[in-house]
Amino acid sequence: MVAGHLHEKNGYYYIILNLTDSAGKRKPKWISTGLTIKGNKKRAEQMLMEERRKYTNAKAGDDVLFADFMEQWLEIVKSTVSVPTYSSYVNAVKSIIAPYFRKKKILLRDLQAHDIQMFYQEQLQRVKPASVIHYHANIHKALKYAVKNDMIPTNPADKVERPKQDKFYGSFYDKEELNKLFEAVAGTKLELPVLLGAFYGLRRSEIVGLKWSAVDFEQNTITINHTVTSCNLDGKCVIVAKDTTKTKSSRRTLPLVPYFHEKLLAVKAQQEKIKSYVGAPIIKNFWNTSV
Repeated sequence: MVAGHLHEKNGYYYIILNLTDSAGKRKPKWISTGLTIKGNKKRAEQMLMEERRKYTNAKAGDDVLFADFMEQWLEIVKSTVSVPTYSSYVNAVKSIIAPYFRKKKILLRDLQAHDIQMFYQEQLQRVKPASVIHYHANIHKALKYAVKNDMIPTNPADKVERPKQDKFYGSFYDKEELNKLFEAVAGTKLELPVLLGAFYGLRRSEIVGLKWSAVDFEQNTITINHTVTSCNLDGKCVIVAKDTTKTKSSRRTLPLVPYFHEKLLAVKAQQEKIKSYVGAPIIKNFWNTSV
């Protein structure tokens, strides 16, 4: 389906379709909905979908560059995945996949498994297999959509050999290295995050996402159920906070050992003291102060 989005201008909704001319150059098309912004969002979204379908059907028999199709697919998949996942799709497609195939000027209907395989081979000269596997996932998913919508008869990515991913060998600090790390961060903003990571094995997103509501000082437990991550989207750093963890098994309740019980009580008391001085709003998370 042709990609497009709503744009607000002078109090009205406008539809912008991401079309291309015969030379493959982008040529956005503006369409006035005649709808005011207030109270008309759902109707404007329906009009957007109708226009996208109309132009998609009109282009069904046209020659579409594979590079253009990949960028159009980004808009289609946007509402079906999380923001960090969409960000990774955008970075792969717009920075690597689309530029490569745009130079080749390969049409979607002419794309062969050999073309994709050659792309992988070239990328393996500069990145690790894990990155190429990521590119493959994007291409395969996009082409699967194309098959489902009768744009191509079969998925050429099904015939491609994925590179074998390098086996991961984790490393860890020994007792001496940990003690040196603790000494280095003592008294700094990093002290508590480092201690939590070292003792509980928390991910960075889990540490940053900790809230005081997750700590039960009476039952001596700390619950990991909120994460905060960041990603780059449209040239901007986007902070994503979620009341979920990376996997279901990552949502867990851990014992609050005496050392952390006292440490966190001290941090909370200091935050309350700062709040009383500056009249700050209620502090919900660990990292609202310089502690």
